[in-house]
Amino acid sequence: MPTDLARALLNPRRIALIGASGDPTRVTARAQLYLRKHGFDGELYPVNPRAETVLGERAWPSLDALPADPDFAYILLGTGQVEAQIASVAARRIPVACVLADGFAEAGPEGQALQDRLVAAARAAGVRLLGPNSMGLVNLRARTAASVNAALEADSLLPGRIALVSQSGSMMGALLSRGAARGIGFSHLIGTGNEADLTAGEIAGMLVEEPEVDAVLLFLEAVRDAPRYAGAARRAHALGKPMIVYKLGRSPFGAELATSHTGALAGTDAAADAFFRAAGIARATNLDAFLELPVLLAGRRPLARPHRAVGVMTTTGGGGAMAVDCLGVAGIEARAPDAAASAMLEAAGLPHHGRLLDVTLAGTKPERVAEALAALQAAGDTDLALSVIGSSAQFKPELAVAGIVRARDAALAAGVGKPVAAFLVPQADRSLRLLAEAGIAAFRSPESCADAVRAWCDWQAPRDAAPPEPPAFDRPDAFDEAAARRLFAALGLASPFHVMQGPEDVPAGLAWPVALKILSPDLPHKTEVGGVVLGIPDADALRREAAAMLARVRARAPAARLGGLLVQPMAKGLGEAILGFRRDPEVGPVVLLGAGGVLAELMRDTTLRTAPVDESEARAMIAEVKGLQALAGWRGLPRGDLDALARAVAAVSRLAALPWVAEAEINPLIVGAEGAGVIVADAWVTEAAG
Repeated sequence: MPTDLARALLNPRRIALIGASGDPTRVTARAQLYLRKHGFDGELYPVNPRAETVLGERAWPSLDALPADPDFAYILLGTGQVEAQIASVAARRIPVACVLADGFAEAGPEGQALQDRLVAAARAAGVRLLGPNSMGLVNLRARTAASVNAALEADSLLPGRIALVSQSGSMMGALLSRGAARGIGFSHLIGTGNEADLTAGEIAGMLVEEPEVDAVLLFLEAVRDAPRYAGAARRAHALGKPMIVYKLGRSPFGAELATSHTGALAGTDAAADAFFRAAGIARATNLDAFLELPVLLAGRRPLARPHRAVGVMTTTGGGGAMAVDCLGVAGIEARAPDAAASAMLEAAGLPHHGRLLDVTLAGTKPERVAEALAALQAAGDTDLALSVIGSSAQFKPELAVAGIVRARDAALAAGVGKPVAAFLVPQADRSLRLLAEAGIAAFRSPESCADAVRAWCDWQAPRDAAPPEPPAFDRPDAFDEAAARRLFAALGLASPFHVMQGPEDVPAGLAWPVALKILSPDLPHKTEVGGVVLGIPDADALRREAAAMLARVRARAPAARLGGLLVQPMAKGLGEAILGFRRDPEVGPVVLLGAGGVLAELMRDTTLRTAPVDESEARAMIAEVKGLQALAGWRGLPRGDLDALARAVAAVSRLAALPWVAEAEINPLIVGAEGAGVIVADAWVTEAAG
């Protein structure tokens, strides 16, 4: 059942427009114009103290004068006038206030302070804020267009069963118009703006409960309040409603623009990607695929063990080749028909050669298309059957799509769960609409097709992770490498080392040769100040190197606090990994694994997960790092101790239980031969501020 807040936000029946203008050319007139244009049949209250009527309707001088309490107030006033309206909104017990104006957190410290005051006043009064910088709310099923987005100038709006929550107001309209062009309608479109109070994650949690919603789209510039998204996605999974995201920030430049636009802290895109996977949120990286994915995923569950392969039939050789090529770039194989599919194709008289089923001459006949797709659906080693359609999609749309619809219907009747989809090579708007109306995913570019199939295969059920047990460890006053090693030892990753207080303090029983390193909480990159010497052969050499190192570091980093020297045996193994932990400002704790050594940052051969992870997930991470593949015995090479590496990854992920750890890193982590374990060669921990 929807909550009172959800009803007021998603389906308001009494709307106050504070600052509504009677000049139809002004932005502040649009909400009233659009509400009336698209058939809002609730109560509408334009509030304007300087007019008796606004756009032909009675105007009210203030909220106090209204005859009833609104559900939703859209504040259309300028930035400096918004704060004063919150008290009036609270006095009328209006549950939701939406703020159009910008100039808040995204404008700098003064704007942030103003936004903070706005939120404090609203919370004290029990009012929930949408925005500021919000384009408002559209509920197409209830004919409610409480928005100033110019896309609502359209004469008619197509209602559907897909909800959109967008941090970008302009993208609300862009996606609405793009969807309409291909027959894809929406139930709700909501612009969250700066998310000073209501976040996209909280609103998504309300939308998944709506019976008119089959899928929820998220257009994000930043992830605020990650637990809200995770909770909404878990509930969506339970209800069989996919949640799909398109997030900016994949490049450093995009991340910079997204951050400056919203005033949010930027996390890494890799961390966001790991979070979406763990939460069960499918991610599109192509805008067309973002729109087209709901049709493919609606009513489906994530694949437990995707083959990452599809069967492809085509009526155009070039178009089919494009699809195969783009799928391959996305990591999806166009796979040749297996024995079961081949037998069906032969029985139907459809010759096939290789990984592309080309039926160019017979492909426009619906019965032949249906037979070909039925065969591809019967294959046991693919995830989807794809039909690539040529010019018939443009000039004979009903004929072109009939075979695809017939194949889908026959599969449903037979209980075959494998989806069918289509890539239309020409511009074929009518065919796109027909397929959308039939509930069949249809793509108008090979790139969007490939991205959607990749997202379908990447999509996972929400991952259950038990809260980690914190290690038994006494937190020191400051962290140098010795303290970091003790913390990792408490996690089960102990490696031998000794601390020297001076050049003459040579430990007994060292295994030569050794490595010598400066100890300081202020020098994370010891090599840059001459704080590392390797391969020291004996005690005399160790004394000389220790004295020289202390002098060198004091000269190069005179302000650094020095805590002595660390000496350790030179480690040998079959390979090196980098193993790290970080509290991402957007999504929280993440664990990183990659190919290690001095070039780790340059090579960027890494994979991430939200923390904690278990050993099974850690093994999946190991398999994703190209630089570690040789340790699996590639081409007869000796096998490394990947079980020990998996245990190490899971152990480091337990740092999620220590909120005072901001970052931690082992680089390199030496991986020994099978059964020989792993060795911490270098370690660092950074504490959280405060």
